[in-house]
Amino acid sequence: MKLYVGNFSFDTTERSLRELFEPFGTVTEVKLITDRETGESRGFGFVTMGNVAEGNAAIKGLDGKDKGGRKLKVNEARPKEDRGGRPFPGPRR
Repeated sequence: MKLYVGNFSFDTTERSLRELFEPFGTVTEVKLITDRETGESRGFGFVTMGNVAEGNAAIKGLDGKDKGGRKLKVNEARPKEDRGGRPFPGPRR
């Protein structure tokens, strides 16, 4: 089960995020979203749990929890929506 995790501190690492979720089950993947230009964290990311029960336990245990003075937002990740980018490759005008 893939989870969206938001509103965490910008100094959060993939390791610290993994350690936060491991008490709820198997963490199969952690992905921090970073700024393309600076490489710094944007304060959100995704954690994939081993199954739905573990994912739901993590949501119940961590959503709204204070972490570093910030209340975490944890919920089931929604599929990425098409943002309507350029319909064909090529140079911009």
